[in-house]
Amino acid sequence: MKRIAKIAMSMLALGCITMSAAEPMKIKLWSNGAPTKNGLEGTEERWEGAKVYEVSEPELWVYQAEKPNGMAVIACPGGGYKYLSTDNEGTMFIDWMNERGITFAILKYRLPNGHSEVPLEDARRAMEIMRTQGKEYGVNPNEIGIMGSSAGGHLAATLATMYGLPMYRPDFQILLYPVITMTDKTHKGSRSNLLGENPTAGEIEKYSLENRVDAQTPPAFIILASDDNAVKPINSLRYAEKLQENKVPYSLHIYPSGGHGFGFRDTYQYKPQWSAELDRWLKSLQK
Repeated sequence: MKRIAKIAMSMLALGCITMSAAEPMKIKLWSNGAPTKNGLEGTEERWEGAKVYEVSEPELWVYQAEKPNGMAVIACPGGGYKYLSTDNEGTMFIDWMNERGITFAILKYRLPNGHSEVPLEDARRAMEIMRTQGKEYGVNPNEIGIMGSSAGGHLAATLATMYGLPMYRPDFQILLYPVITMTDKTHKGSRSNLLGENPTAGEIEKYSLENRVDAQTPPAFIILASDDNAVKPINSLRYAEKLQENKVPYSLHIYPSGGHGFGFRDTYQYKPQWSAELDRWLKSLQK
């Protein structure tokens, strides 16, 4: 019995160490209030499992690598701009990234609630924080990428193509089954939550990110399944086409099955393949 108790205590101790190591540094994006309001101020955010709704207080959750290699990735979870799916498109990546020396951060960005500029404001601010404070985590300010899944992929690609000032430009982008276009090929829920029920032609054109790609767009890694019925593969294909036209390096991986939202789940049969490809691609970017 004593031996069992000792084993149990050892396991508990190991569990505590693991939990403590996985605790992030939580940084509020806007200490004096965000530039643009999303209309959800004062509304308490609501969690359903690992999904968070009504976000009006954005944060950057930073998970520092034990042996940092200088690289950092800021992840934008998906959820159709209605909620944030923080597990399979966020926390599940922590160990994989940290084991490779990559400081990983999850952006709990504000939901637009029809205020299209709000998520981009948060993404720009997150990049600024990581650039200016990243040395504390062993981060090279010239090796910071943006990652996003589904609608979070739209936000990541928005930052990559509409960054504005050079300080906000990511050094690379990782897109998982991203929403790209706001045309009739879009994910309708993402469009209505971002632009409202009746967006103008100008708004549709602006946030159809295939139209925003130019020669300064950062290199891209894109992964999706060809049987994705939620966000049609044409979204990624149009984006890749524009990257090609502008001579921006990209790595495009389309698997025959998997649908939408597989994230970093072990149950996805092609996870070993695509994660190995991502590992090689990230190593190829290191200066």
